Amino acid sequence: MEKTWGMGLIGPENRGTGFMIDIAVRDLKKEYEVGQPVLDGLTFQVDTGERVGILGRNGAGKTTLFRILTGQEEADSGEVILSPGKRLGLISQIPVYPAGYTVEDVLRTAFDDLKAMEAELHQISDQLGSGDKDLLARYDRLQAAYEAGGGYEIETRLEKICAGLGIERAFRDKNFADLSGEEKTRITLARLILVDTEILLLDEPTNHLDLNATVWLEDYISHYKGTVLVISHDRYFLDQVVDRIIEIQEGRAEFYQGSYSFYAVEKERRYQERLKQYLKEQAKIQQLEKAAEQMHLWAFMGNDALHKRAFSMEKRIQRMRTTEKPTKAKKMDARFASRQFKGDEVLQVKGVSKAFDGRTLFSDIYLRVEDGERIALIGENGTGKTTLLNMLLGLEPTDSGIFKLGPSVKAAYLPQIIHFNHPERSILDTMLYEKKDMTAQSARNRLAAYQFQGEDVFKPVSVLSGGELSRLRLCMLMDEEINLLILDEPTNHLDIAAREWIEEAVEEYEGNLLFVSHDRYFIDRFASRIWLLENGQITDFRGTYQEFQAARARGAAGQAASDTV
Repeated sequence: MEKTWGMGLIGPENRGTGFMIDIAVRDLKKEYEVGQPVLDGLTFQVDTGERVGILGRNGAGKTTLFRILTGQEEADSGEVILSPGKRLGLISQIPVYPAGYTVEDVLRTAFDDLKAMEAELHQISDQLGSGDKDLLARYDRLQAAYEAGGGYEIETRLEKICAGLGIERAFRDKNFADLSGEEKTRITLARLILVDTEILLLDEPTNHLDLNATVWLEDYISHYKGTVLVISHDRYFLDQVVDRIIEIQEGRAEFYQGSYSFYAVEKERRYQERLKQYLKEQAKIQQLEKAAEQMHLWAFMGNDALHKRAFSMEKRIQRMRTTEKPTKAKKMDARFASRQFKGDEVLQVKGVSKAFDGRTLFSDIYLRVEDGERIALIGENGTGKTTLLNMLLGLEPTDSGIFKLGPSVKAAYLPQIIHFNHPERSILDTMLYEKKDMTAQSARNRLAAYQFQGEDVFKPVSVLSGGELSRLRLCMLMDEEINLLILDEPTNHLDIAAREWIEEAVEEYEGNLLFVSHDRYFIDRFASRIWLLENGQITDFRGTYQEFQAARARGAAGQAASDTV
């Protein structure tokens, strides 16, 4: 594959004149298995300053594209042209740093180039007394570059980014190697932003961010002067940050000039238009086929000239077969089984307190849940949301207080991290061991409804992705009659199609819902009550997420006004 640093000038044959191209991808091809291309002639361009969302089902080649753009992987053929002199940064994989590096050390590697300039400036300044004009000119150029690169603002930038992404000072003293994957992702994102690249590639940047950090990142991108390409399944985030969508389908690019919401509507419109064209074409073909068949019949009855006309018509039919039948991804067809609830009270939380590792997570909490409520439990990472759910389910003890479920309440729980006790078992065997009264055929039918079909059911559970594990666990949950559904980050590992499926399932579920999520699209759709966990207490707001945000904004504005008095 050819990778070029081009002039970046856009020609009149492209999307306009007077623009500069930061990225041009031409006829990119890549396959990992012979005959199964991931990218198959992918072609697109991105102009300077654009914010582009890259969409596609899991496995469509989105991350492969990013790895090719950054040189981590080679395409089989095609060309990538990048604007000369521009730095490109990727947040995808977590880099390996030398042993003993703290979070602070990792963050400060973003300033390595500036620190090298600073060291050379000090070195030259010691020699300036010699009167060497070339040395003085070198010093002036270096100082200008150092200032332009933000060398005098290193500490300010560092503190601002850390504050925005919730990286506390004490946390910065931790050994980077000891952090969780979630924590390493957050630090790597902070470092990439600090590098201040001109082209930013973000691969699922919100996956390990809480709501506050995600909102901060949205604001950062909105003020970012460079070019942004983002892979994300967070539809709310995409609506806030991108102005164009490129969807990778069957290795090629489909273009949508607008946000995610525009894309969703336009994609359906295009599907309906293609379907209409296909059906119209098929109706005409059927009409002509019937006429040709009749002519052949008449020809056998003595009118040989009609054979020629029939053959001519059949050639015309072949030329007409230009429109392939448009397809949609097959949706999973399954629903939660609801159990009738008897009584008014679903859950009581009485004086619950919990401390962990010497820190109070929450103290003396009282709450009451009634029938029909759908509650979103939100808060920053580490505040204890999952711990609260585990205590409710009896998986973890409280320090004080109790959770009391109504006598007719039956709960089902989808945890954030899916674990199966026997990952060596196949998907089918896992299902059969869990549902002992189910036949093999019934199990295969159930699994097929969750898109585990054919030979897939014989895969060991250990090789499944996070999204596939969630799907399998849901497959086991959904036939149980329940009236309290508890979800911990249910959309976290799912692509957009799978998120839409679980949303449809939740929409039809008639019982009570309690869920932890950072997915604002999901929260906005389902929550009728908000529990905000912060500073060891729960703020209980009865209303939708948008109403909650508006109330918080009014409160912040009122506080700001009183502070100025």
